[in-house]
Amino acid sequence: MSVTNLLFGTATPKVEVDDHPRTGIIDIGSNSIRLVVYQGPPRLPAIRFNEKVLAGLGRGLAATGTIEKSALKTAKVALARFAAVAREMECSTLRTVATAAVRDARNGGDLIAAAEELGLKVETLSGGQEASAAGYGVLSAIPEADGIVGDLGGGSLELVRVRRGKIEDSVSFPLGVLRIGPMRAKRGKVLERHVARLVRDAGWAARGQGLPLYLVGGSWRALARLDMELSDYPLPIIHQYPMTAATVTRLSRTIPQLSKPRLKAIPGLSSGRIATLGDAAALLGILMRQLGSKTTIVSAYGLREGLLYGDLKPAARALDPLIEAAREEGRLLGRFPEHGDLLDRWIAPLFVTEPPAVARLRHTACLLADVGWRANPEFRAERGVEVALHGNWVAIDAPGRGMLAQALYTSLGGDLAAADPVERLATPAEIQSATAWGLAMRLGQRMSGGLAGPLKRSRITDDGVSLTLTLLPADRGLYGEAVERRHAALAAAVGRKPVLAIG
Repeated sequence: MSVTNLLFGTATPKVEVDDHPRTGIIDIGSNSIRLVVYQGPPRLPAIRFNEKVLAGLGRGLAATGTIEKSALKTAKVALARFAAVAREMECSTLRTVATAAVRDARNGGDLIAAAEELGLKVETLSGGQEASAAGYGVLSAIPEADGIVGDLGGGSLELVRVRRGKIEDSVSFPLGVLRIGPMRAKRGKVLERHVARLVRDAGWAARGQGLPLYLVGGSWRALARLDMELSDYPLPIIHQYPMTAATVTRLSRTIPQLSKPRLKAIPGLSSGRIATLGDAAALLGILMRQLGSKTTIVSAYGLREGLLYGDLKPAARALDPLIEAAREEGRLLGRFPEHGDLLDRWIAPLFVTEPPAVARLRHTACLLADVGWRANPEFRAERGVEVALHGNWVAIDAPGRGMLAQALYTSLGGDLAAADPVERLATPAEIQSATAWGLAMRLGQRMSGGLAGPLKRSRITDDGVSLTLTLLPADRGLYGEAVERRHAALAAAVGRKPVLAIG
């Protein structure tokens, strides 16, 4: 899909208005300092601004017990900029948190004092608070998560047991990626014995058997990004990317053989993470062996999102983040805000046997059904694929994105073949189901003109033989030639006879 076509093949755009307040978080980590500004529905606000500085506060901390002067200088400059940006963006709330490096360093107070001079009130999180925030971050984006969250920072490693939407237990270890290099440099299995002792003494040995390890932190995300490149993965989305223990072992062996120019050429791989890739891979392999976990799942959400999620009331936490985000996207980009929910209810009688997990993907597709209306008509179907595959969605895996892409591709006028690269993400049966959703959505949109009234006054049913569209007598005129064609196309796709009923 050409970016030029999307940019210049559109009608005059509607102004997108987000009247939600902006919330900023400055995260003073052991490796990086970052400002993220969020705006949108409280359950899953969108990121409006995201910038980081690799200050390396935890570098050398294990040996000296202090933050290096150069790192402090870099951090102070970053904090001054982030405080200024947050003011300019008129954040209604700005929260500044510090983690292991500031918590453990003898001169951590110097950085806190500098931040306070800038008007920033710093919360120094304990290891337990850091762990809880990481666990909540994963739950905010993967509500069904059942396993162990591992949050690897520059100065510490937090493990969190999550299940049924709750945090059951947590622990923090001084195993940040900036601390373990010296142990790896020694002969023998110094690092492995050290990690094994920490895990065993904390009572976490073998607690990951049969459970996935959810990966949080820039170093482990960088590992996943590397594996995506090496395996020619068709979807450049890090969230919910899976890796097996065998994959981690292979990465550990491969990283020393890759040159810096080769690594720097990998899209999305931060150059600041390259130096610690080997340490991150080694620690991950050891940790998986000690916990007994055989698989990992990457989470793009972590501490910062966990802080937001932790402040929500139970009713807000219970909302489906995928549905909430898609509804907001439809509100901002579509023509008719209520259309997506109505369209889903209208086509739902055709798919009553679908399990809830599949039905929510169909609902998501309906909420996004109108996102292509501003694109050049020749590229609306491609626009649907782009939104589905590359949108900032959570609580959806790669096959789910594939189904979403196929539904939007079909509904926006694409042919019935699988859209590229959907067939590499979803099974033939999943693609067939999504194509049927797309044809049903296309029929509903054409018949109604995207308006609420016709959808509310009509219905479509499937008795196993006929696909019947029922209209009121006063709405008989809605069944024009274009609607008839789309009715026939949907009926043919599901092996039914198209029938129009008036009454």
